[in-house]
Amino acid sequence: MKIYKMSMLVVIALLFASCDFEQKKKAELPEVDMDVKVEEGQLPTFDVDWADVNVGTKTKTLEIPKVVIVMEEEEVEVPYIDIDMPQDDNSNYEKVEQNIMVEAEVTDKEHELDIKEIRAGGSTLYVISQLEEKSTSIGDKKLRVSDQVSLNAPDNLNVKHYIVGERPDRVFNSRYKYFNSMSEATNAIKDTKVIYSNN
Repeated sequence: MKIYKMSMLVVIALLFASCDFEQKKKAELPEVDMDVKVEEGQLPTFDVDWADVNVGTKTKTLEIPKVVIVMEEEEVEVPYIDIDMPQDDNSNYEKVEQNIMVEAEVTDKEHELDIKEIRAGGSTLYVISQLEEKSTSIGDKKLRVSDQVSLNAPDNLNVKHYIVGERPDRVFNSRYKYFNSMSEATNAIKDTKVIYSNN
């Protein structure tokens, strides 16, 4: 209880210390008559000036980072792979033309992304790409690099992507598995057949 009273006294003392007081009237003690007649006394009065506080909004010009990625259409030569699966009495499939595309989002330096190999194993295609950092700086901008091949194959094939190179520190790049070297990537998918190579 003593600590509470002391704390309250300190708070009140600090409150009064931060205020500007102007005394309007003097203190006057009550007059006491021998007949024990007491007249009403008067406490001092003060004007208290406190800081004005205004809360609102203010318009300021700030630099806000914004990234614009512009996609342009261009006619380019892309590899074309036509796959005929072996047919038996139970397999019935339809070939569909489709694009296999790999992308990475990079910062700091320009990068190049190339599909190096496509391997087949069962009903799965394993796409191995290589991400290589170049010397040209792009500052704090984000840039997406990509490569693709055109594929005419059954639409029920699964596609798995592996990238050889250092994974850029962007959430976008978590879609693919990254390896340090080509041999490390190919060791992860043994017993597969190379159906496309760009080495």
